[in-house]
Amino acid sequence: MAEGSSIRWPEQYAPAKCPVHVRNALDIAAPPEVIWAWLIRAQLWPSWYPNSANVRFISGPQPDLDLGTKFRWRTFGVTIDSTVMEFVPPERIAWDAHAAGINGYHAFLIQRTGSCHVVTEETQKGWLAQLNNVFRPNRMHQQHQIWLEALSRKAIGGMPPQV
Repeated sequence: MAEGSSIRWPEQYAPAKCPVHVRNALDIAAPPEVIWAWLIRAQLWPSWYPNSANVRFISGPQPDLDLGTKFRWRTFGVTIDSTVMEFVPPERIAWDAHAAGINGYHAFLIQRTGSCHVVTEETQKGWLAQLNNVFRPNRMHQQHQIWLEALSRKAIGGMPPQV
């Protein structure tokens, strides 16, 4: 794993090796276990994060993500195939992302502070990733901020419902 931030990057997705790298962070006044519960309940993402849709598990236990879970979902108008590559409850989760023209890695880090400091970082490469970065350079950063703010609202409200 490549170093350079608190995220444990697989070598091929290290920020220095990818033309697209976005980092967002937010302090959330909720316990890490509750934040974690909302993050791993992926099938609920579309109900609170508007840039996600059609989350379907391909393999792995349900209703929560776990190490090795394969899932398909739609984000930024593209259907993505992902596999959970890192899973350390309630501190770290990361998945890869593959679609035509995009290969990426998206990680969340939950750090215990006075509240919780949540970091999300993503790297991408591929022709479509580069094209999106040229024509909409702030889009991913903006959407990840929306994701963190929505996650904060949900986590402050308590545990997610069962699906």
